[in-house]
Amino acid sequence: MYAKVNCACIDGIDGKMIEVEVDVSNGLPQINIVGLPDSAVRESSERVRSAVKNCKFTFPMERITVNLAPADVRKEGASFDLAIAAGILCASGQLSVPLLDQTLILGELALNGEIRPVPGVLSMADQAVKQGIRRIILPVANAEEAGLIEGIALFPLHHLEELKELGTIDKEPAQLINNINNKWGEYSNRLLEREPFTDPPTEEKDSKKDAQYLDYSDVIGQNQAKRALMIAAAGMHNLLFIGPPGSGKTMLIRRLPTILPELTDSEALEVMKVYSVSGKLHDRTRLLRQRPFRSPHHTVSGAGLIGGGSVPKPGEVTLAHRGVLFLDELPEFTRGVLEVMRQPLEDQRVIIGRARAVTRFPADFMLAASMNPCPCGHLGSDSGGAPCTCSSAKIQQYRSRISGPLLDRIDLHVEVPRVSSLAAAGRPLGSLEMRDRVLRAQSRQRARYAGTGIVFNGELAGRMLRRHCRLTSEGERLLEQSFAALQLSLRAYDRILRIARTIADLEDSDDILTEHAAEAVQYRNLDKKFIP
Repeated sequence: MYAKVNCACIDGIDGKMIEVEVDVSNGLPQINIVGLPDSAVRESSERVRSAVKNCKFTFPMERITVNLAPADVRKEGASFDLAIAAGILCASGQLSVPLLDQTLILGELALNGEIRPVPGVLSMADQAVKQGIRRIILPVANAEEAGLIEGIALFPLHHLEELKELGTIDKEPAQLINNINNKWGEYSNRLLEREPFTDPPTEEKDSKKDAQYLDYSDVIGQNQAKRALMIAAAGMHNLLFIGPPGSGKTMLIRRLPTILPELTDSEALEVMKVYSVSGKLHDRTRLLRQRPFRSPHHTVSGAGLIGGGSVPKPGEVTLAHRGVLFLDELPEFTRGVLEVMRQPLEDQRVIIGRARAVTRFPADFMLAASMNPCPCGHLGSDSGGAPCTCSSAKIQQYRSRISGPLLDRIDLHVEVPRVSSLAAAGRPLGSLEMRDRVLRAQSRQRARYAGTGIVFNGELAGRMLRRHCRLTSEGERLLEQSFAALQLSLRAYDRILRIARTIADLEDSDDILTEHAAEAVQYRNLDKKFIP
């Protein structure tokens, strides 16, 4: 006999629908799984066999062929277990699941029939809805995650034996999700009453330095650096801080999420898909609201930063999608690792090619980095710090780890000197005041770019850049002189225009004035000073 069950796998961070076809026919007892399965999928035959027997079903002593279609797509993971088991039971006449062609089945099986959670359910549920599927049978641990997708009825199961109960359900999805007397309908309705999620998806969920306790008022002085941070946050521009140890570079950047806007619903869904696929989604019940903040150690590999593996997985640049990627002590990263960021910084996505397929991951992030001016960190220090002990060769070697093309892609280069006097530091500028100005500037951007697909000034390019970043004649002369004097590239010139546009928005100005262009230029004057 023949049965067909809907399942899904992951392609990048998106779901891809897979048909699990099962044929039970006369022949020697065996089970063959075809359709480019990986080791975990091939091993599902043993998990399914044991689970079926331990759940008071009869495993067919016949020839069983399982085809995962389309057959030319590589399948990996244990999410096919439950679908294969359901297909075998339906094909052998032991189970009848109504509306099977409108149902997605996901889950990993334990040998005793328990159903374990699988990664990527959010992406797979979203794709199922797009293709007209309105019912999902899935592990209980994944139910709240799938419930974030509207318009789908959930059947969360603890155990394979519970599949028998589904044979009594013959309601349409629209009726089911509104039926509070039904076990699964109650569960689905409860999910719709969720509250927004505000905790940030950082790499340390229980970090002592919780983001809610960080504030820019903790940083004494450094108003120029805070000004640069407001510009970076308002236009989502890349940022590099250069200064001696103890000047507050790391403190300043780690507080950057406190002045960033919340994720919109569409952005939150994108970010949650990334974390779901990566198995890093700790709270599956509510939409994320705070933007990601990733801070990998400088020993990270190229694959760890950009993503990779035989079956490509998201790297740090993708985990920072719609948020901030912080690279502390930038020159301590190997040059090869830093160079792999060139393409993501330009295209906002990562393309990883393998022999079997090409995988695409989103990587629209703000790069925030810090560095010392030299290996000892005291070069050019004029505030009473220790003298520099580095030779010219060491300084040259240290700085050469950051290539010119990479520096060209960083919009703001800001010197952060030591605070020389506590009395002269003045009143600390706090996160609330900074965030208000950032949100006001971004409100102007949303109104300006409505309907264009652009959200922030940092995304401007081509005709849109020329249209919205017009300068006065005096401002044009200033930029022409700076272009020649600093030997800037055309990419750097465009980035200066974007920064000037953001500065004008922070000042509530519709036009880019000469002083806005002049301030934007000063954030590029480290191109020749620090990088040989």
